[in-house]
Amino acid sequence: MGINIAIDGPAGAGKSTIARRVAKELSFLYVDTGAMYRAIAYYCIQKGLSGSDGDRIGQQIQEAQVTISHAEGEQMVFLNSENVTSFLRSEEVSHMASVVSAIPQVRRHLLALQQSLAANHNVVMDGRDIGTTILPNAQLKIFLTANPATRAKRRYQELINKGVSCSEEEILKEMTERDERDSGREASPLCQAEDAVLVDTSDLSIDEVTERIIALYREKMKRS
Repeated sequence: MGINIAIDGPAGAGKSTIARRVAKELSFLYVDTGAMYRAIAYYCIQKGLSGSDGDRIGQQIQEAQVTISHAEGEQMVFLNSENVTSFLRSEEVSHMASVVSAIPQVRRHLLALQQSLAANHNVVMDGRDIGTTILPNAQLKIFLTANPATRAKRRYQELINKGVSCSEEEILKEMTERDERDSGREASPLCQAEDAVLVDTSDLSIDEVTERIIALYREKMKRS
């Protein structure tokens, strides 16, 4: 069995950045589950499937085989053997990912892969239901959060740095709507696990958050 660190939280809290840094510091495998849902979202967009047609998506995703591999510590996502990593960060894919992730058939489709990775490797896995559903027995669970304005500003800056034209106001609106969808969905809603440590990143640097999680991990392992 691998050693598992589960990091959950809403969009823009810094989960992916922090999880990647923690994994690198500990020489663990980084698993971005959100990228898997984005791959399914990308598949649905390419197939012209509407986010409102959950039953049809649930049927057709059986043809969408998502796998991941790692090169030099970086995760690459493959959809039916095609590397789709570079297509997964658009706002269109982000929106669709939030919609399809609420569909129970989609979550079941990806669950086995996620749990297999955690069983066979030391992993840092981030998402929205890692500590509650995917890895309920993880040795350390973290719930990262930040105030909505801070999260929207981070996402805006990320997109601007990539040359994407966007509105911070629109990002905040979309992020608020996404929070509501993620927290209110029936299938594995976003929530803090009872045994997760809450870390508010609003006023913390990436280095500070990374150091805190590593310290929590080391303390946890000393006691086990």
